[in-house]
Amino acid sequence: MEDIQITQLESAAIFKKTNFPVTLKFENVVYKIKPKTEGMFNNSSKSQEEKIILRGITGIVFPGEMLAMLGPSGSGKTTLLTGLGGRLSGRLEGTITYNGMPFKNAMKRYTGFVTQDDVLYPHLTVTETLVYTALLRLPKTLSHMEKVAHAEAVISQLGLTKCKDSIIGGPLLRGISGGERKRVSIGQEMLINPSLLFLDEPTSGLDSTTAQKIVSTLWELVNGGRTIVMTIHQPSSRLFYMFHKVLLLSEGNPLYFGRGEDVMAYFSSIGFSPSVAMNPSDFLLDLANGVIDDPQEDQASIKQTLVTAFKTNLLDGVKEELQKYDDSEDHEKLQKGKLDRWSNTWWNESVVLFRRGMKERKHDSFSFLKVGQVLIVSILCAMLWWRSSDIQDQSGLMFFITSFWGFYPLFQAIFTFPPERMMLEKERSSGMYRLSSYFMSRIVGDLPMELVLPTVFVIITYWTTGLKQSPVNFFSTLFTVLYGVLVAQGLGLAIGAMIMDLKSATVLASVIMLSFTLVSGFFVQHVPSFISWLKYISLSQYTFKLLIGSQYEADEMYHCGIVDATCYVHDFPAIKSVGLGGKAISVVALTIMLVGYRLLAYLVLTRIGVTKK
Repeated sequence: MEDIQITQLESAAIFKKTNFPVTLKFENVVYKIKPKTEGMFNNSSKSQEEKIILRGITGIVFPGEMLAMLGPSGSGKTTLLTGLGGRLSGRLEGTITYNGMPFKNAMKRYTGFVTQDDVLYPHLTVTETLVYTALLRLPKTLSHMEKVAHAEAVISQLGLTKCKDSIIGGPLLRGISGGERKRVSIGQEMLINPSLLFLDEPTSGLDSTTAQKIVSTLWELVNGGRTIVMTIHQPSSRLFYMFHKVLLLSEGNPLYFGRGEDVMAYFSSIGFSPSVAMNPSDFLLDLANGVIDDPQEDQASIKQTLVTAFKTNLLDGVKEELQKYDDSEDHEKLQKGKLDRWSNTWWNESVVLFRRGMKERKHDSFSFLKVGQVLIVSILCAMLWWRSSDIQDQSGLMFFITSFWGFYPLFQAIFTFPPERMMLEKERSSGMYRLSSYFMSRIVGDLPMELVLPTVFVIITYWTTGLKQSPVNFFSTLFTVLYGVLVAQGLGLAIGAMIMDLKSATVLASVIMLSFTLVSGFFVQHVPSFISWLKYISLSQYTFKLLIGSQYEADEMYHCGIVDATCYVHDFPAIKSVGLGGKAISVVALTIMLVGYRLLAYLVLTRIGVTKK
């Protein structure tokens, strides 16, 4: 117990000083986008027009300074924050450096980014959320106990002790309050002892007391030599004067950049001062919207006046401050830090992600509905095909098994990645883990449910439906079903990863699987040649062939016709169309699909959480 307390005290020291102070410089930052056009008959010339979001933003933030970016909605402050954090895709022009270096993936190790929306797993507790984050983001040089102690220190630092054992919750699940969720999100970034911390509206939706506590915590981090940049909508007067620097934006134009305590004096010097005592942030937002005491003044002209005044009075001073700063020394410090891209080994990442995933999804893995559905279908099959020895009935059973265990895992797998897109994007953007470790842990974590339920189904139906009562035939059938399930799951993973929209993915999966089912040789024995090529990529066709092959041999006979006659099994129409040979080819084809579909899903996921320049 004493050792744990000592470790927690040592962990609390991470809030005192950063390892690598970072100076953030941004000069003439411009961001343009091409508006998305909808419909088929849009004017092509208009669709090519670019919209300018940021119009030449310049500034510098030193270690030990907190910059607050203010402005009305649509002013570009979140876009600028995202660009400074190295997470903005598209045409970002200008120069952004960190101790004189451009943004690199290794920099993610020392950069924290808190989004406006809290992306958290709803079924994990506060402690579990922060502990798993610590295990993934803190370096491998720390022991498991030290990482847990870091998480406990963050919980204490942010005042989350009372709710540490409560689940996060979500829209349909009651959990902790909004303020506590925001502090958990900030805590995830504080764990890595960030040199540079970005926050998007950290006080949005919070009461003044909670907002004060959060900003006070950020103030403590700043005193440790960190660089903090945040967007904030309408802070109280008490919060406003805690900011070292303020950047005021209006429609992508800078109206002010400088010390927070000097902002009111500056606007008074150019003829804009409030008629009554008021919150500085309220006054600045009024100016950014072009609103002053005189209602006769045109808002557009007021904004233009303020933009011109900034270029005339402040811009040269800001550029001079950038030129005076010598980043060579800080550049060398950062280089000596040996910024490795990944905090932990691939194996450690996979184990932690597997444990976290199992804990988050344990309520859903073997839900009553899923188990009940499979059991009901199994019992229905047992009753409908009870001790049936008719070859038509048995081939029909084989085809039903092929269809059911093609559709079921396919639609289950579609729901794997789309619900986790935001979480994957957030964590990959932070450089928390490799995509391969996440992908492997997710696939392995779903195997119990994917394999146990079809095994139960086969055990119930096989011994009650008149199939050959031989262990060899049973295990051959079980292997085929499980192998087909894994292939169908892979197809579902690929479709879900490509579409990322559940409604569209479900429609596409239905069309693909129905096409595979129709050409598998049971419903249509004589498929036209111009569409027969589909059967060569149909997982249903190969699975059906293997299931038929697990029950019948080429020279086997069955009773046929009205009189007591016998016929070869391979001449039965439903079996003749697929054939009893080529088992090895079927296994190879399914193996290619098993690997290919998963590889496709992995390659598609590589685009998530990666900034495209």
